[in-house]
Amino acid sequence: MMARKETCVLTNMCMVYDGDRILVQERVNPDWAGLTFPGGHVEPHESFVDSVVREVKEETGLDIRDVQLCGIKQWTSRDGSYRYIVLFFKTDVFSGELCSSDEGRVFWIDKKDIGNYTLAHDFDSMLEVFLNDGLTENYHYFENGQWLVENK
Repeated sequence: MMARKETCVLTNMCMVYDGDRILVQERVNPDWAGLTFPGGHVEPHESFVDSVVREVKEETGLDIRDVQLCGIKQWTSRDGSYRYIVLFFKTDVFSGELCSSDEGRVFWIDKKDIGNYTLAHDFDSMLEVFLNDGLTENYHYFENGQWLVENK
């Protein structure tokens, strides 16, 4: 019988938007550098919503409310030892003063201009889930020696 429990890494990411403008973060971490949305790890015993509110505050200085779960990203490590899950949220309800963190500079851009920037690896496929209400999952899997991505 297959085990019903597995080890998971739980993280979040949030698209804060204001009309056609989106808040982006230019990450400096060489492991995943480039433009993305703010987010981070869910702490033990922390709700998913509380975690994204906290992460956005830490990385942007903004207080967000009324976050909507809009999708997930997931993959299982090649050796099968853990699953990595990113919960996608979005909101247009925010207050405070924008302030960058050591994670990277944060700034507003027009959605249509995002292609003019260097995006973090695979962020373009994640962005589709944020922007398309018909998609809810960004699924990465390893097959025939390579990583493949499906948006569902």
